[in-house]
Amino acid sequence: MSALQALQEEQARLKMRLQELQELQRNLRDCPQDKVPFPVPESPLVFRGHLQDGKAMAKSVVSHVRICYPLPGGSALVTFDDANVAKQVLQQKEHQINVEGFRLRVQVQPLELPVLTTIQVSSQMNDQRVLVSGFPAELNLSEEELLDKLEIFFGKTKNGGGDVETRELLQGGVMLGFTEDGVAQHLCQMGQFTVPLGKQQSCLRVSPYMSGKIQKAEVRPQPVPRSVLVLGIPDVLGGPELQDILEIHFQKPSRGGGEVEAVTVVPTGQRGLAVFTSKSG
Repeated sequence: MSALQALQEEQARLKMRLQELQELQRNLRDCPQDKVPFPVPESPLVFRGHLQDGKAMAKSVVSHVRICYPLPGGSALVTFDDANVAKQVLQQKEHQINVEGFRLRVQVQPLELPVLTTIQVSSQMNDQRVLVSGFPAELNLSEEELLDKLEIFFGKTKNGGGDVETRELLQGGVMLGFTEDGVAQHLCQMGQFTVPLGKQQSCLRVSPYMSGKIQKAEVRPQPVPRSVLVLGIPDVLGGPELQDILEIHFQKPSRGGGEVEAVTVVPTGQRGLAVFTSKSG
């Protein structure tokens, strides 16, 4: 083969790859902003983002949170039916609780949880990796068996693939990385494949793999309007008895209290964990 022929073939190959990259870029640009095809684990976040200079800038807003709040020994968490009752109780920072001839002095303070409000993620397409998704709900294969079958299928040139360098099972998909340039782009262009998985043929999707880094995370204190934290409880009574006494005390209107929904007591020398969950519309 002459040097001129080799140069012409290389030019043709580069031109083809340029066309593939341009097609991928058009697909990403046309993709709706709230459906940018990059692999994110199943998480309580709402994605709001856009594409800029080939990168996906994602602003994720927390819509469903689960927060574990540590409770120290000698404390109690009191939750009222009405948030206004909790507000009235908090107007008095120290409470005296009468217990069979003596008084317990305890402190009351508002409960504020550290809530992750927003996460800003910068994502960029990896031109040697793809995301394989669309697996059936019931798949009688182990993780290793699934990865092996995908590596075998997408490792064959007749299927448009090439040598698989890396593989990883993700939530909702599988990442495959290839040693050769252009394989990932070609597979994404084809888009759908019928892959034998065990005893069934599965129609799988192949899309660009986006790797990302967290650029910014905002955490803000969020008050729990119906709950108050009681601190400084001395070790003088057992848990169940103390729970009844606290419930009776904070139900009295004369103390600014009202109907109590729940009381959780953590005895001195122990630690507790309160779990809070919330979900927006």
